[in-house]
Amino acid sequence: MNVTDSAALILDPLVERYLCRLRVEGGLATNTIESYRCDLTKLQQYLAQHGVKMGDAIAPSVVAAFLASLRRQALAGSSVARMLSAMRGWFRFLVRERIAETNPLHDLTARRRALKLPKTLTRREVDQLLDMPAGSVAEDRRDRAMLELLYASGLRVSELVGLAMSQVDLNGSCLRVVGKGAKERIVPMGQTARDLVVDYIAHVRPVLLKGRASRALFVSRRAQALTRQAFWKLLRQRARRAGIAKSISPHMLRHSFATHLLEGGADLRAVQTMLGHADIATTQIYTHVERSRLKQVHRRYFPRQTRGKPLRS
Repeated sequence: MNVTDSAALILDPLVERYLCRLRVEGGLATNTIESYRCDLTKLQQYLAQHGVKMGDAIAPSVVAAFLASLRRQALAGSSVARMLSAMRGWFRFLVRERIAETNPLHDLTARRRALKLPKTLTRREVDQLLDMPAGSVAEDRRDRAMLELLYASGLRVSELVGLAMSQVDLNGSCLRVVGKGAKERIVPMGQTARDLVVDYIAHVRPVLLKGRASRALFVSRRAQALTRQAFWKLLRQRARRAGIAKSISPHMLRHSFATHLLEGGADLRAVQTMLGHADIATTQIYTHVERSRLKQVHRRYFPRQTRGKPLRS
């Protein structure tokens, strides 16, 4: 077995120590930890090909070459950005632990990604999706309640399917959501979503459970919480039935929630709190969506458009 194959199989113990610290002290979600593990494994494989270990002093030119190799693989900009984030944290860890003297990323200027606005549904498309009749079977009524709640509360799909009965406050019409980094937030659910959840709990959930117990709010006929994949599938099926042609994902409803709130005049800080963003800069992307929409409206309706020609005096 050559050194590259070995690196692919066994992650450096120093990296495992770093990931453990992120989990215990940083409180990062399991999915985030595994993403960083995958990214740092790729870095370890590349360094092994050049005879360098993860704890060695690494020249900025080597890091730059590694990032260039990722771009040649035609990886999505978001994937390269995530890799860069994982590397920043890793090299900062090495400096803090006095394992390395310098951070090879310190003097590197990362290529700025073009601003990629989140995809959203129009209000009409949201109405098409949510107002579609639920159907006669228990799953249809459950699915309608889930979709309404997802949009009304701006939840991540993992937060939605992971909701427990104990996290639902029907009297206060709100949810106690456990988000990324195990951070809790209180999110209002709105009257329509509350009514559907009340109906689901009273008349649908017992049918699906058939006398069995479950801590999960939304359950299948096997008395288990739905998976993210199962919800993604049912969402797309309902979108097709509602006549929505565009490709749809659960996160589009979260994006739509934030965008529609800001369009209606909501405070950016309030939207940040409801979404559970640690940094308001993450929430500000939705202001770009709003500005983009306003520019489209202006181009369409403002009477004095130049159409690319200079104005005459």
